[in-house]
Amino acid sequence: MPDGSATAHVYRPKLATVFSEGYGFDPFRKDVVAALTVAIVALPLSMAIAVASGVSPERGLYTAIIGGFLVSALGGSRFQVGGPAGAFIVVVAATVAKFGVEGLLLTVLLSGLLLTLIGLLRLGSLIRYIPHAVAVGFTCGIAVTILASQLKDIGGLTLPGVEPGPFFPKLAMIGQALPTLSPAAFSVGAGSAALIFALRRWRPTWPGMLIAVVSASIATLLLRLPIETIGSHFGGVPHGLLMPKLPPITASRLLEILPAALSFTLLGGVESLLSAKVADGMTGRKHRYNMELVAQGIANVASALFGGISVTGTIARTATNIRAGAQSPVAGMMHAGFLLIFMLVAAPLASFIPLSALAGLLVVVCWNMAEKEEFLDLLRGWRTALVLIATFGLTLVENLTVGIIAGCLLAAVFAIFDRAIPKEGD
Repeated sequence: MPDGSATAHVYRPKLATVFSEGYGFDPFRKDVVAALTVAIVALPLSMAIAVASGVSPERGLYTAIIGGFLVSALGGSRFQVGGPAGAFIVVVAATVAKFGVEGLLLTVLLSGLLLTLIGLLRLGSLIRYIPHAVAVGFTCGIAVTILASQLKDIGGLTLPGVEPGPFFPKLAMIGQALPTLSPAAFSVGAGSAALIFALRRWRPTWPGMLIAVVSASIATLLLRLPIETIGSHFGGVPHGLLMPKLPPITASRLLEILPAALSFTLLGGVESLLSAKVADGMTGRKHRYNMELVAQGIANVASALFGGISVTGTIARTATNIRAGAQSPVAGMMHAGFLLIFMLVAAPLASFIPLSALAGLLVVVCWNMAEKEEFLDLLRGWRTALVLIATFGLTLVENLTVGIIAGCLLAAVFAIFDRAIPKEGD
């Protein structure tokens, strides 16, 4: 079986390659099973990521349905599953707070165009060479930042003012609000996280996130717990997709959102290619990196037109797709179809989901996202440790873009130094 190395640079969706090789009933059957498995994981996760990003839960579903379908249909990986990603929570929330939802949609649209351009200019290979210490540093920094953003909902806290965006002021305000802790909300949130961890350990094949969210919803309803739900906070989830439309566009608005769009583009490129690389390692195949970026760009443009948020390749859902036996991009396309069926048929049930349960789910996501062993391993060498700590620290106290740029510059300085003066030992 060819691994695809010879065509890794080609602008041809893997779906076209699969169909040209021959696609029969047996791989289709396996793709259906994988699609349903991934949809079960993506359903609560997409809504949780949207809520944590400061938008209504249906926007996460729009993203997974529209963006997820296009990432698989047009992408350069056989197994990549696209949708809203935890890594984007911080930048999306900051953009919504600064520019509103319309500004967010324009940011996603612009970042999609930039990702497409990067892919067409064959710059995908450059993104793939971001130093490992930088990737681990910003991933762990994002995980800690997301965790901090979930403390309010998991505890049902009432803050004395608007929740700050920066990390340390956020922690300070949450500390002030601790006396308002809701035992019911905390029990549901912490219990949901504990149940997911327990199921992952004792019943790893069960859909732990969905079971936890459903259990929390039933308990909240039956016990009449005084906690916020999707229904009480957002008014429920619509029955279908919105009609596509362009967000308001002006030259001044484009200049305002350009820095945010660049952050979205950088993070989207890194996350999608990192996810595709993980898929390669699990399957022995090679993704087409430039085609993957073009597909991610088109998916983001379409997501914005339908009211969705940022789309990227997601490592957890892609890995789930592979483990569930996916054979082709059809699995990722059908996972989007299953999510659409949920919106059309069972959307009202989402109203009963407690926000603290979604926060507990994201606590698990943060724990899984943080590359703890890699972080500790990189601290053993002083150079990689400096790059790691600089990226991690600046991602926390400033933002993702500053952290990545600083880490890459520091790594470049060390690389130049090594070439100028050959080292005898680290």
